[in-house]
Amino acid sequence: REQARLKAGVVEEDTEEWQKDPHFAGLQRVGGVDLSYIKGDESRACASLVVLSYPALEVLYQDCRMVAVTAPYVAGFLAFREVPVLVEAVQRLRQEEPQLQPQVLLVDGNGLLHPRGFGTACHLGVLTDLPCIGVAKNLLQVDGLVRDELHREQVRSLQRSGEAFPLTGTSGKVLGMVLRSHNNSSKPLYVSVGHRVSLGTAVRLVRACCRFRIPEPIRQ
Repeated sequence: REQARLKAGVVEEDTEEWQKDPHFAGLQRVGGVDLSYIKGDESRACASLVVLSYPALEVLYQDCRMVAVTAPYVAGFLAFREVPVLVEAVQRLRQEEPQLQPQVLLVDGNGLLHPRGFGTACHLGVLTDLPCIGVAKNLLQVDGLVRDELHREQVRSLQRSGEAFPLTGTSGKVLGMVLRSHNNSSKPLYVSVGHRVSLGTAVRLVRACCRFRIPEPIRQ
């Protein structure tokens, strides 16, 4: 019920002036968040929030700390485990260095590409009211999406950085985009809308933040 209540708050289009500019004029700070678990211990993790300048992609702020993760893992409800500590990191930044608040967050995870259309990037976006983009390394197999030979063939067809194709579920809804983010990596990224951003803008920004396969805010 809580997930459905929060999902009603998701905005799937651009809300900021910088998003409408082809070169993102006005965008100065891009954030990245990730939670990394200790091998063999699912109850302890390192929660990280990094803010980079844009377009230079230089680190302006970083907050990495060990946290206790108390909620159990339930498929489709991962955000209930991870988002509270990420929200705390955003709140600390707002209190300690408000001038460094990111104008958009790249989240190591999914947004609308989720069994109920409300992944970690949506959850975090609604709770912080920040534009959020889901950036996943693997395909979440929902709504009929599968990593079959056809999917692998489509991935192989992405020859150059910036090439992408939509992920359309059996429902007919486009859930995200498969993006070749760098010429030196044939492994794609799975980009999806989190909150207050359109899919087209999300893909353009993720690509603009890539010096390697993984976008710099998340890589850092």
